[in-house]
Amino acid sequence: MKKVLCFLFIASLGFAAYVLGAKAGKTRYKEIAATATSFWNDPQVKKARVRAVKAAKQATADATKAAEKAAKKASKQAKKRFS
Repeated sequence: MKKVLCFLFIASLGFAAYVLGAKAGKTRYKEIAATATSFWNDPQVKKARVRAVKAAKQATADATKAAEKAAKKASKQAKKRFS
């Protein structure tokens, strides 16, 4: 059910974007694209992206270490139990 609702939500957003984009025309599209590009290239946004990537890499490394530790612990327990 969740997948169906998600699909319907995404489809309705796509439809709305298409209809509004078709009504707005090419000049409005260019304005929106220019605004999005200027936002994306803003120095503060670039810094935030860099911080987010660093945080994601650190979280990935932490999760990997935790998973390895848990796997070793489970392996030891399984060896004790089934030996």
